[in-house]
Amino acid sequence: MDKINQFKPPKGWLKIQTIDAHTGGEPLRIITDGYPELKSKTLLGKRREAEEKYDNIRKAIILEPRGHVDMYGAIIVKPDTPGADFGVIFIHNEGYSTGCGHAVLALTKVFVEMGLVQKIEPETKVKMDVPSGLIRSYASIEHGKVKNIHFQNVPSFVQALDAEIDVVGLGKVKYDLAFGGAFYAFVDINRLGLDFSKNNCNQLIQEGMKIKQAISDKVKMVHPNKPDMNFLYGTIFIDFSKTSNNHSRNVCIFADGELDRSPTGTGVSARAAIHFARGDIKLNESIIIESIIGSTFSVKVVDTIEVGKYSAVIPEISGNAFITGRNTFWIDPKDSLGKGFILR
Repeated sequence: MDKINQFKPPKGWLKIQTIDAHTGGEPLRIITDGYPELKSKTLLGKRREAEEKYDNIRKAIILEPRGHVDMYGAIIVKPDTPGADFGVIFIHNEGYSTGCGHAVLALTKVFVEMGLVQKIEPETKVKMDVPSGLIRSYASIEHGKVKNIHFQNVPSFVQALDAEIDVVGLGKVKYDLAFGGAFYAFVDINRLGLDFSKNNCNQLIQEGMKIKQAISDKVKMVHPNKPDMNFLYGTIFIDFSKTSNNHSRNVCIFADGELDRSPTGTGVSARAAIHFARGDIKLNESIIIESIIGSTFSVKVVDTIEVGKYSAVIPEISGNAFITGRNTFWIDPKDSLGKGFILR
């Protein structure tokens, strides 16, 4: 066994180190060392630079054989905002996302528990730049340990309520379109007659991607300040909750058919904007939304703000995350399969 521990990879292999965590069952692989320095001046520029120059690393770390079709990741970079603790670029099976609530919760847990941000009891504040804007998160500390995390997300708003789209195999589908760090289409699953359960994941992915494609082909996403956000990230199916204490449940189908195990932080942010616009919830009224595996996030609207032509809200999301391990990955340039692939 000592020989195994003493092994050193040959010259020319790339070494990537990560910390892995999960939030509500949704994974996050945080690249902590080995990623090339991104030299663009802005976070969105760094995101484009990562996609154009180093996408091979995303594929190698996120896809098989090191990851899987539903793996999610984060690249830590220098922030844009003075005083921010760090910047982050989110990665997944298809590419690069603009915002991610479950990742914010996991990053807060990792940075606080590992001492990368000074731990202050009873509450530690973490500031991170993400492609959609500055995020402030707060870790509740008891006896030196993180017990819960909440964060205020970027302004979230509704672009359309009760819109309709023709979808092959489904007919006319009614949906709401809203932004919560990314754009999502929200569909009441009961109107489609689909089964919202872990046993029906394949059909949920298939139909969710059909809806996403149909809307992407016909509808223009409009963020008034950040045109890089103008694309539909996913479809979120909504169902009644199985638990009387919870408001409802979500399942998000995003990127290239990924299925979110958590309730989706940016998704519940957009839902808060929808419910607030309809008058279903009031300022500072919390609702609990559960995922397809029963994990939960709490969300409430803590403020309102104008974003271009939109009446937006500031949502606050609460949850927790757990650290699952530390990894050292080696990338052999001669290993063609090790460059990453997807097998469904």
